[in-house]
Amino acid sequence: MERLTVHSAFNRFAQHASTTVGSPWAFAGAVGLIAVWSVSGPLLGFSTTWQLVINTGTTIVTFLIVFLIQNTQNRESQAVQLKLDALILASAASDRALDLEDISDDQA
Repeated sequence: MERLTVHSAFNRFAQHASTTVGSPWAFAGAVGLIAVWSVSGPLLGFSTTWQLVINTGTTIVTFLIVFLIQNTQNRESQAVQLKLDALILASAASDRALDLEDISDDQA
């Protein structure tokens, strides 16, 4: 059994969260939340508290989602890089092609 580390636990959480947040149900929920907030505006007199609730909520959600997206993007980029490296090795291309991201523009 694999030992669950903080890193692997976060990766599992990030994968699950990005799948959930990217679903049509999550989008529908967000639209519904905004609709409820919009309808409550006239009832609450468009108060500063009413505005602060949506501004704070969206800022916090956006801030956290950025990290989840970055984690998912990093893992996907690494997987694509490994697959490309395997294809280059399988095609008997030069070893120089494997390290193109590490050389300067002048050397390319």
